[in-house]
Amino acid sequence: MLDHYRNQLARLPLLIAFLVSVIVLFTPESGVPTAPPGTDKVVHFTLFAALAITGRISGWRPSSLLPALVAYAALSEVLQGVLPLGRSCDLLDGVVDVAGALIGWAVFALRSRSSAASSR
Repeated sequence: MLDHYRNQLARLPLLIAFLVSVIVLFTPESGVPTAPPGTDKVVHFTLFAALAITGRISGWRPSSLLPALVAYAALSEVLQGVLPLGRSCDLLDGVVDVAGALIGWAVFALRSRSSAASSR
């Protein structure tokens, strides 16, 4: 019974990261604060790194997590260009999204290995 609740709680950070990403990626241009050039790339990278890390924490297998994040990156960029948000589809944002997901996954993997090695 306790394991059931532990598994449910492990998914909460991913849900929060996903909801934050939806808000950030689909806020109309009029609601996006002005920032120095390049800040949006940092935001994209951070969002997708957080999604990768929280996805791994939730127990999502890398073989399905990474393709899902790549698809989400592509879909979000297409939707930004198509929906009446005043936003644009930017290929570089998609590349940065994927880089963030890969780095987030790698950070999680390295941390997991070092934790396993230190517990031996």
